[in-house]
Amino acid sequence: MNNMDAKCAENFLKQYPVIIETPVAWGEMDAFGHLNNTVYFRYFESARMAYFDRLNVLEYMEATGVGPILASTSSKFRIPLTYPDTVNVGARIAHIESDRFTMEYCVVSRQHQKIAAEGSGVIVSFDYKEKKKTPIPAEMKKRIEELESSCQKHDRVESV
Repeated sequence: MNNMDAKCAENFLKQYPVIIETPVAWGEMDAFGHLNNTVYFRYFESARMAYFDRLNVLEYMEATGVGPILASTSSKFRIPLTYPDTVNVGARIAHIESDRFTMEYCVVSRQHQKIAAEGSGVIVSFDYKEKKKTPIPAEMKKRIEELESSCQKHDRVESV
């Protein structure tokens, strides 16, 4: 394991205000002997939900009926992962528009000390009562801005 790789991976994750840690499970590998591509999307989802937990999105949705809905998602795979390993998955919001935002993800392998995958998702603000998209509420924008500004202020790794 290269110290430079470890330092780069560690520094890269500092750009993400929410980071979760999760073990790679044996059953997540496929017939080709590495982590199946669908698993990365579950990692992204887990990081996204941890991010939303930090924003208290579910509580806000219960009160208003307005919340996020995933419109699209993608991934760029950099290195194959195998069992045993543990990954840190970072989530951040890179761009906000009036009714949507782009969330970025990064999966870092502890075993390899490298970025294993990067991904993104477009999340639309959705009124679940009216069944249509809606502008992102000012309160949610404020919560996002506060969380994003917290990046290097504290230890953010959460285990799942």
